[in-house]
Amino acid sequence: MLVPVLAIDQLIKVWIKTSFTVGERMDFVPGILELQFIENEGMAFGWALPGVAGKLLLTGFRLVAAVGIGVYIARRVQEEAPKGLLYSLTFVWAGALGNIIDSAVYGRVFSRSGWGTLAEWFPADGGYAPWFQGHVVDMFHFVVTWPTWLPIDAWAGREVFPPIWNLADAAISVSVIWMLLNQRSYFPAVQ
Repeated sequence: MLVPVLAIDQLIKVWIKTSFTVGERMDFVPGILELQFIENEGMAFGWALPGVAGKLLLTGFRLVAAVGIGVYIARRVQEEAPKGLLYSLTFVWAGALGNIIDSAVYGRVFSRSGWGTLAEWFPADGGYAPWFQGHVVDMFHFVVTWPTWLPIDAWAGREVFPPIWNLADAAISVSVIWMLLNQRSYFPAVQ
């Protein structure tokens, strides 16, 4: 499952990066989901560690975490862990690797994306950022809003889930939720 999820994630990101300008939108599932290209310089929800050192620290953490996940999966395979757990861990690993590729490589292999400017492959100037300092490509945006009659004024008429995300983020999030829902059967010794 690692390779298909990682490949699909990267194909979507490359297509978005080379076909959309920053901020460009397109209906995907009208009224529910749209494609909207943004680049995320840091972590989920736009959080970032400041400066070059922060970006390198974040990428280093991602690399160490990905190696750790790979080692953990190998151990759980040897222990004959439940298939659902192994699939979930593999999806988390694929998502982590997908976002690592963006931040580690995209700065060197693409030109800068901008408002009204498409990115190009292997630009003559060597890319928009040094190795390990690229941006993560995000594109999926739920446009569903809470009903205006909702008794909670802070939510009424606002988007249910405003962050813009990618397939790697979805693979991680859905897998973590799945593992939490099935933790009693996946981690019986922990109880």
